Amino acid sequence: MTENYETKPGVKIPARENSLPKRFYKEVSIAEAEGGYAVLLDGRPVKSPAKQGLTLPTRAMAELVAGEWAAQGERIDAPAMPATRLCFVAIDLIPGARDATIAEVTKYASTDLVCFRAPEPPELAAAQAASWDPVIAWARSALDAHFVPAPGVMPIDQDPVALQRVMQRAGACDNWRLTTLAHVTAVCGSALLGLALLDGEIDGDKAFVLSTLDEHFQISQWGEDHEATDRLARLRTELRVMHDVLRALDAAPAA
Repeated sequence: MTENYETKPGVKIPARENSLPKRFYKEVSIAEAEGGYAVLLDGRPVKSPAKQGLTLPTRAMAELVAGEWAAQGERIDAPAMPATRLCFVAIDLIPGARDATIAEVTKYASTDLVCFRAPEPPELAAAQAASWDPVIAWARSALDAHFVPAPGVMPIDQDPVALQRVMQRAGACDNWRLTTLAHVTAVCGSALLGLALLDGEIDGDKAFVLSTLDEHFQISQWGEDHEATDRLARLRTELRVMHDVLRALDAAPAA
Protein backbone atom coordinates (compact mmCIF):
# COMPACT_ATOMS: atom_id res chain seq x y z
CA MET A 1 0.00 0.00 0.00
CA THR A 2 1.29 3.44 -0.90
CA GLU A 3 1.68 5.79 2.06
CA ASN A 4 2.79 9.36 2.65
CA TYR A 5 5.07 10.00 5.61
CA GLU A 6 4.54 13.09 7.74
CA THR A 7 7.72 14.75 9.03
CA LYS A 8 5.89 17.43 10.99
CA PRO A 9 2.26 18.53 11.11
CA GLY A 10 1.09 19.43 7.62
CA VAL A 11 4.33 18.43 5.84
CA LYS A 12 4.33 15.06 4.10
CA ILE A 13 7.03 13.31 2.08
CA PRO A 14 5.47 11.30 -0.73
CA ALA A 15 6.29 7.61 -0.89
CA ARG A 16 8.67 6.50 -3.63
CA GLU A 17 5.81 4.92 -5.58
CA ASN A 18 4.12 8.30 -5.97
CA SER A 19 7.15 9.69 -7.81
CA LEU A 20 7.10 6.96 -10.47
CA PRO A 21 5.48 7.68 -13.86
CA LYS A 22 1.94 6.43 -14.24
CA ARG A 23 1.26 3.49 -16.52
CA PHE A 24 -0.06 4.96 -19.76
CA TYR A 25 -0.96 1.79 -21.65
CA LYS A 26 -3.34 -1.13 -21.25
CA GLU A 27 -2.12 -3.85 -23.59
CA VAL A 28 1.36 -5.17 -24.35
CA SER A 29 1.97 -7.16 -27.50
CA ILE A 30 4.71 -8.32 -29.87
CA ALA A 31 4.85 -7.84 -33.63
CA GLU A 32 7.33 -8.81 -36.29
CA ALA A 33 9.43 -5.86 -37.43
CA GLU A 34 12.36 -5.27 -39.71
CA GLY A 35 15.30 -7.10 -38.19
CA GLY A 36 13.38 -8.79 -35.39
CA TYR A 37 10.40 -8.30 -33.10
CA ALA A 38 8.98 -5.09 -31.68
CA VAL A 39 7.34 -4.67 -28.29
CA LEU A 40 4.10 -2.69 -28.61
CA LEU A 41 2.18 -0.74 -26.00
CA ASP A 42 -1.42 -0.34 -27.14
CA GLY A 43 -0.17 -1.04 -30.64
CA ARG A 44 2.65 1.52 -30.56
CA PRO A 45 6.33 0.49 -30.51
CA VAL A 46 8.38 1.13 -27.38
CA LYS A 47 11.08 3.76 -27.88
CA SER A 48 14.44 3.89 -26.16
CA PRO A 49 15.52 7.02 -24.26
CA ALA A 50 17.31 8.06 -27.47
CA LYS A 51 14.02 7.58 -29.36
CA GLN A 52 15.12 4.47 -31.20
CA GLY A 53 12.71 1.63 -31.77
CA LEU A 54 12.97 -1.29 -29.34
CA THR A 55 13.40 -4.13 -31.83
CA LEU A 56 14.67 -7.40 -30.39
CA PRO A 57 16.56 -10.04 -32.38
CA THR A 58 14.52 -13.07 -31.19
CA ARG A 59 10.90 -13.66 -30.24
CA ALA A 60 12.04 -15.09 -26.91
CA MET A 61 13.86 -11.85 -26.14
CA ALA A 62 10.82 -9.79 -27.13
CA GLU A 63 8.62 -11.93 -24.88
CA LEU A 64 11.01 -11.41 -21.96
CA VAL A 65 10.93 -7.62 -22.37
CA ALA A 66 7.20 -7.54 -23.03
CA GLY A 67 6.66 -9.49 -19.83
CA GLU A 68 8.36 -6.74 -17.83
CA TRP A 69 6.08 -4.07 -19.32
CA ALA A 70 2.99 -6.21 -18.76
CA ALA A 71 3.95 -6.81 -15.12
CA GLN A 72 3.91 -3.09 -14.25
CA GLY A 73 1.11 -1.91 -12.01
CA GLU A 74 -0.41 1.54 -11.82
CA ARG A 75 3.08 3.05 -12.04
CA ILE A 76 6.15 2.12 -14.06
CA ASP A 77 9.11 1.06 -11.96
CA ALA A 78 12.08 1.13 -14.37
CA PRO A 79 14.58 -0.36 -11.88
CA ALA A 80 12.33 -3.44 -11.75
CA MET A 81 12.75 -3.93 -15.52
CA PRO A 82 16.36 -5.14 -15.90
CA ALA A 83 15.93 -6.74 -19.33
CA THR A 84 14.39 -3.57 -20.73
CA ARG A 85 17.13 -1.38 -19.25
CA LEU A 86 19.77 -3.68 -20.69
CA CYS A 87 18.19 -3.44 -24.14
CA PHE A 88 18.16 0.35 -24.01
CA VAL A 89 21.88 0.33 -23.24
CA ALA A 90 22.55 -2.12 -26.07
CA ILE A 91 20.63 0.05 -28.54
CA ASP A 92 21.57 3.55 -27.45
CA LEU A 93 25.06 3.33 -25.96
CA ILE A 94 27.01 0.24 -26.92
CA PRO A 95 27.30 0.91 -30.70
CA GLY A 96 29.43 3.96 -29.91
CA ALA A 97 31.26 2.42 -26.98
CA ARG A 98 32.20 -1.10 -28.04
CA ASP A 99 35.97 -0.65 -27.69
CA ALA A 100 35.63 0.97 -24.28
CA THR A 101 33.26 -1.77 -23.11
CA ILE A 102 35.57 -4.56 -24.28
CA ALA A 103 38.48 -2.84 -22.56
CA GLU A 104 36.47 -2.58 -19.32
CA VAL A 105 35.64 -6.30 -19.37
CA THR A 106 39.34 -7.06 -19.93
CA LYS A 107 40.29 -4.76 -17.07
CA TYR A 108 38.02 -6.71 -14.73
CA ALA A 109 39.78 -9.90 -15.84
CA SER A 110 43.11 -8.44 -14.77
CA THR A 111 41.78 -8.11 -11.21
CA ASP A 112 39.20 -10.88 -11.35
CA LEU A 113 37.28 -11.75 -8.20
CA VAL A 114 37.94 -15.49 -8.54
CA CYS A 115 41.72 -14.93 -8.50
CA PHE A 116 41.84 -13.08 -5.17
CA ARG A 117 41.95 -15.52 -2.28
CA ALA A 118 41.71 -14.89 1.43
CA PRO A 119 44.81 -16.06 3.31
CA GLU A 120 42.60 -16.72 6.33
CA PRO A 121 40.46 -18.00 7.90
CA PRO A 122 41.15 -21.48 6.53
CA GLU A 123 37.45 -22.24 6.09
CA LEU A 124 36.98 -19.29 3.75
CA ALA A 125 40.18 -20.04 1.82
CA ALA A 126 39.03 -23.63 1.32
CA ALA A 127 35.56 -22.53 0.20
CA GLN A 128 37.05 -20.09 -2.33
CA ALA A 129 39.35 -22.75 -3.75
CA ALA A 130 36.54 -25.30 -4.04
CA SER A 131 34.19 -22.82 -5.72
CA TRP A 132 36.50 -20.70 -7.85
CA ASP A 133 39.21 -23.13 -9.01
CA PRO A 134 36.72 -24.81 -11.40
CA VAL A 135 36.03 -21.41 -12.99
CA ILE A 136 39.74 -20.86 -13.58
CA ALA A 137 40.01 -24.40 -14.98
CA TRP A 138 37.08 -23.69 -17.31
CA ALA A 139 38.78 -20.53 -18.58
CA ARG A 140 41.92 -22.54 -19.30
CA SER A 141 39.94 -25.15 -21.23
CA ALA A 142 37.36 -23.00 -23.02
CA LEU A 143 39.33 -19.82 -23.63
CA ASP A 144 42.92 -21.12 -23.54
CA ALA A 145 43.39 -18.43 -20.89
CA HIS A 146 45.63 -19.24 -17.92
CA PHE A 147 44.73 -17.23 -14.82
CA VAL A 148 46.58 -17.56 -11.52
CA PRO A 149 44.95 -17.26 -8.08
CA ALA A 150 46.91 -15.67 -5.25
CA PRO A 151 46.22 -14.84 -1.59
CA GLY A 152 45.78 -11.27 -0.42
CA VAL A 153 44.47 -8.10 -2.03
CA MET A 154 47.58 -6.93 -3.87
CA PRO A 155 47.34 -6.76 -7.67
CA ILE A 156 48.28 -9.91 -9.57
CA ASP A 157 50.20 -9.69 -12.84
CA GLN A 158 48.06 -11.99 -14.94
CA ASP A 159 49.36 -13.50 -18.18
CA PRO A 160 48.93 -10.92 -20.98
CA VAL A 161 47.94 -13.75 -23.32
CA ALA A 162 45.10 -14.69 -20.96
CA LEU A 163 43.86 -11.10 -20.98
CA GLN A 164 44.11 -11.06 -24.75
CA ARG A 165 41.92 -14.16 -24.90
CA VAL A 166 39.28 -12.42 -22.78
CA MET A 167 39.46 -9.35 -25.00
CA GLN A 168 39.03 -11.47 -28.12
CA ARG A 169 36.04 -13.34 -26.67
CA ALA A 170 34.36 -10.10 -25.61
CA GLY A 171 35.10 -8.54 -29.00
CA ALA A 172 33.42 -11.45 -30.78
CA CYS A 173 30.10 -10.67 -29.05
CA ASP A 174 27.33 -8.79 -30.80
CA ASN A 175 26.02 -5.67 -29.08
CA TRP A 176 23.33 -7.56 -27.15
CA ARG A 177 25.70 -10.12 -25.69
CA LEU A 178 28.48 -7.61 -25.09
CA THR A 179 26.09 -5.43 -23.10
CA THR A 180 24.99 -8.40 -21.02
CA LEU A 181 28.56 -9.61 -20.52
CA ALA A 182 29.70 -6.17 -19.37
CA HIS A 183 26.78 -5.87 -16.96
CA VAL A 184 27.30 -9.32 -15.42
CA THR A 185 31.04 -8.69 -15.18
CA ALA A 186 30.47 -5.46 -13.26
CA VAL A 187 27.80 -6.96 -11.01
CA CYS A 188 29.97 -9.98 -10.14
CA GLY A 189 33.34 -8.24 -10.18
CA SER A 190 34.48 -11.03 -12.46
CA ALA A 191 34.93 -11.24 -16.22
CA LEU A 192 35.41 -15.00 -15.91
CA LEU A 193 32.01 -15.45 -14.29
CA GLY A 194 30.51 -13.19 -16.95
CA LEU A 195 32.04 -15.27 -19.73
CA ALA A 196 31.00 -18.54 -18.07
CA LEU A 197 27.41 -17.29 -17.90
CA LEU A 198 27.63 -16.11 -21.50
CA ASP A 199 28.75 -19.57 -22.66
CA GLY A 200 26.19 -21.43 -20.57
CA GLU A 201 28.79 -23.00 -18.29
CA ILE A 202 26.90 -21.62 -15.28
CA ASP A 203 23.41 -20.21 -14.80
CA GLY A 204 22.29 -17.05 -13.03
CA ASP A 205 21.88 -18.72 -9.65
CA LYS A 206 25.37 -20.22 -9.84
CA ALA A 207 26.82 -16.85 -10.85
CA PHE A 208 25.14 -15.35 -7.80
CA VAL A 209 26.49 -18.02 -5.44
CA LEU A 210 30.02 -17.78 -6.80
CA SER A 211 30.14 -13.98 -6.81
CA THR A 212 28.78 -13.62 -3.26
CA LEU A 213 30.78 -16.37 -1.62
CA ASP A 214 32.57 -13.98 0.74
CA GLU A 215 29.36 -12.21 1.75
CA HIS A 216 27.61 -15.47 2.56
CA PHE A 217 30.59 -16.64 4.58
CA GLN A 218 30.41 -13.44 6.64
CA ILE A 219 26.68 -13.96 7.15
CA SER A 220 27.35 -17.51 8.37
CA GLN A 221 29.82 -16.14 10.90
CA TRP A 222 28.11 -12.97 12.11
CA GLY A 223 24.46 -13.32 11.16
CA GLU A 224 22.25 -11.52 8.67
CA ASP A 225 22.11 -7.79 8.11
CA HIS A 226 18.80 -6.64 6.63
CA GLU A 227 20.36 -4.17 4.21
CA ALA A 228 22.89 -6.73 3.01
CA THR A 229 20.16 -9.35 2.66
CA ASP A 230 18.05 -7.01 0.55
CA ARG A 231 21.04 -6.18 -1.64
CA LEU A 232 21.80 -9.86 -2.15
CA ALA A 233 18.18 -10.55 -3.08
CA ARG A 234 18.29 -7.83 -5.73
CA LEU A 235 21.58 -9.18 -7.02
CA ARG A 236 20.19 -12.70 -7.34
CA THR A 237 17.20 -11.40 -9.30
CA GLU A 238 19.45 -9.34 -11.58
CA LEU A 239 21.68 -12.30 -12.41
CA ARG A 240 18.71 -14.57 -13.01
CA VAL A 241 17.35 -12.08 -15.52
CA MET A 242 20.75 -11.76 -17.22
CA HIS A 243 20.78 -15.54 -17.59
CA ASP A 244 17.29 -15.38 -19.11
CA VAL A 245 18.46 -12.63 -21.50
CA LEU A 246 21.37 -14.70 -22.77
CA ARG A 247 19.28 -17.80 -23.27
CA ALA A 248 16.61 -15.73 -25.04
CA LEU A 249 19.28 -14.35 -27.35
CA ASP A 250 20.37 -17.92 -28.11
CA ALA A 251 16.84 -18.79 -29.29
CA ALA A 252 15.99 -18.91 -32.98
CA PRO A 253 16.64 -15.44 -34.48
CA ALA A 254 14.21 -13.50 -36.61
CA ALA A 255 13.98 -14.74 -40.19
